[in-house]
Amino acid sequence: MIDIDQIRADTPAVSRLAYLHNAGAALMPAAVVTTMKQHIDLESEIGGYAAADRESDRLDAVYGSVARLLNAAPDEIALTENATVAWQMAFYALPFSAGDRILTAEAEYAANYVAFLQVARRTGAVIEIVPSDRSGELDVAALERMIDERVKLIAITWVPTNGGLVNPAAAVGKIARAHGIPYLLDACQAVGQMLVDVEAIGCDMLSATGRKFLRGPRGTGFLYVRRPLLQQLEPPMIDHFAAPWVSRNQYQLRDDARRFETWENNYAARLGLGAAIDYALSIGLGPIEQRCRLLAGRLRSGLATISGVKIRDLGRTPGAIVSFTMEGREADTIVSSAAAAGITIGASHPSSTRIDAEVRALPAVVRASPHYYNTEAEIDRLIAHLAGLAPRLHGAGSTA
Repeated sequence: MIDIDQIRADTPAVSRLAYLHNAGAALMPAAVVTTMKQHIDLESEIGGYAAADRESDRLDAVYGSVARLLNAAPDEIALTENATVAWQMAFYALPFSAGDRILTAEAEYAANYVAFLQVARRTGAVIEIVPSDRSGELDVAALERMIDERVKLIAITWVPTNGGLVNPAAAVGKIARAHGIPYLLDACQAVGQMLVDVEAIGCDMLSATGRKFLRGPRGTGFLYVRRPLLQQLEPPMIDHFAAPWVSRNQYQLRDDARRFETWENNYAARLGLGAAIDYALSIGLGPIEQRCRLLAGRLRSGLATISGVKIRDLGRTPGAIVSFTMEGREADTIVSSAAAAGITIGASHPSSTRIDAEVRALPAVVRASPHYYNTEAEIDRLIAHLAGLAPRLHGAGSTA
């Protein structure tokens, strides 16, 4: 059971707006905000170095919190400024040569895909798209058929940014493990809204952010690297924290995943990330996932009753990102209209997931992403607002 009243009391902004933009940046619990403010206050009183020394045990504990969240070991965790940096540190540490194949999915995120393009340009590696099945999920059988000795990486986004699709991450992991191929999983939109177990998934590397469904601060992210692979990877960039300078002509990489970090970081934000993870773990990711799916399902059911609305989500068991379009209205216009009514939602543009958008001829889509702290009444409020837009649309004789 989730104590919604207590959780909403911990989230003061919900008293004045219906916040359904958690795939962008969720509302932080009061405990996260307090943790960060207290550390900033401490820095102002005794200085940043002394504050970090005093809070060293709590700062080290953040690695344990991330590890518990993922069912990993603390030495397999690196903390980064954001998920993109985490993903890049893993990807650019992998060696590629001419003819090497990188396999990815149709709904891959733009930040990742442009990195594929850069490495392909530099090395002669090739990018290949695994087709989707009839449900819109990555086709696991097609992936299996594409495997050969030239495949050097499987890299997919688990939950894409532009809708509720949940790719079969664990099924991909079984194939990667069976063939000994490194597997990099972008879990930005998954972590915090569903259970994430790297052992069950079988990924070798996983990147995620703090600001989305984890309800942590912006400017935080983390990277998981499975220990056997960790020892084979040299980060693309290092400093004397990642690789201590042990003699005039020699450095030595750290033995743990912190070889992917640098010395300077935002300690207040790190503590906030730890507080956010601990808050989620105290509720339970199982109940969180169940409620997220319940609220998203309610929203999809309501949207299906509105004339002119087309739900754009793919997959057999969509998650808590609900994407849709409305005939005759631009996505950004709908977002602005909802904001004026005290409802916060977002939009996803084709450039974020270009291949999927081109395959499906998608325009910009509206993106509503409920979380466990939302209520059924807030979902219904958004549905009613959108329904109110539809009569004016058709009354004006507009067409798609």
